[in-house]
Amino acid sequence: MQQNQQELFELSAGAAPETLVGIDEVGRGPLAGPVVAAAVILPASHGIDDIDDSKKVSEDDREAVAEKIRRLAVSWCVASATVREIDRVNILGASMLAMTRAANGLSVVPGLALVDGNRLPALPCPGHAVVKGDQRFECIAAASILAKVERDRLMRKLDLQYPGYDWASNKGYPTRAHMSALEDLGVTREHRQSFAPVRRALGQI
Repeated sequence: MQQNQQELFELSAGAAPETLVGIDEVGRGPLAGPVVAAAVILPASHGIDDIDDSKKVSEDDREAVAEKIRRLAVSWCVASATVREIDRVNILGASMLAMTRAANGLSVVPGLALVDGNRLPALPCPGHAVVKGDQRFECIAAASILAKVERDRLMRKLDLQYPGYDWASNKGYPTRAHMSALEDLGVTREHRQSFAPVRRALGQI
């Protein structure tokens, strides 16, 4: 991906390149499953040419790129917030919680964090919120890939436990098949009961 080197220099002034962490989360929109975040510190010269926003990388390619990131990163961590936490503190709060856990789980104390979006979670270091950061900075794009790969893996596992909702394919998003199953099969423990379509299926609205 092409990243703005001047913008990166300005944002990271004073931070050593190999303590710059990118943080991103995936899974705000689904009706089921956890929200997952990742934090990644890349070496200055990592040699991974195919890092990009996870939404622009195919599922097979994401798996291959994620393996390279895990192998070559200075440090990385993937963390999540559960469905119960989403229902208790809302999806924004749970997303912030997952990102905080990912940042705190690094084996290297970061000097500066670049976080995708317009809000900062609690961090162990200074940070900048960067709108569309996964399209602008490799460290954030790398985090988006690790988070996406892990959440997809979790949803495939949950699909085996709760067959019929097609989570292996839709990853918990409100597709036609998922909505039909929600009506026919009912609400599972992995559905977010604070989300309107699930509340509707429960007869709460």
